[in-house]
Amino acid sequence: MSQQALAERLSVSGNLVSKWENGTRRPDWNTVERIADLFGVPADVIVDTKDLLFAELSECFPEDCGLSGEELSARISSFLRTIQQRNADLFIKRYYYHKSAAELADEYEIGENHVRSILSKVRKRLKRKMEETVHE
Repeated sequence: MSQQALAERLSVSGNLVSKWENGTRRPDWNTVERIADLFGVPADVIVDTKDLLFAELSECFPEDCGLSGEELSARISSFLRTIQQRNADLFIKRYYYHKSAAELADEYEIGENHVRSILSKVRKRLKRKMEETVHE
């Protein structure tokens, strides 16, 4: 399939598809899932799903946080205890067990967009919390 044909099927620009191919941009998880569906393959054939999940999470942490893995883990755990249990469960299942939005939507009987919205809000709250604690 040509870049332009893929772009049309995904309703994105051909330029964006070109950037994905040359590595200057990455598609978001939703787009990766759509590409995988188009080609009838698992999402991890298109891109390393761990890399995408890491990219989503990396936005939550300041570059200069200087925390060890153990300290970072402790702060994330502490944060998760302050939010609604369902939201914490979604976060853990997404970023620890690498479940897709579709799998989580099925499991929790909610829409995929609702799952994405919840996870986005949790990441934003986590980012604010990390910025506060790192600069204390």
